[in-house]
Amino acid sequence: MSAAGESGRAQQMRAKAQDLEQAAERATDPQERQRLKDKARQLKEQSEQAGGTGKPDIDPMV
Repeated sequence: MSAAGESGRAQQMRAKAQDLEQAAERATDPQERQRLKDKARQLKEQSEQAGGTGKPDIDPMV
């Protein structure tokens, strides 16, 4: 997969994670709320691995 494709996929995953977080805020069932929050967290982690966070890498040694 190309770098642009990976970045696009990561962006889609982050958008889906945000949708899940919003759904969790609206959920009235505590178990459903937690399930949605967990899924959102997983997607965020996967998006970071797939395409980064969109933030430039910063060398802490500089």
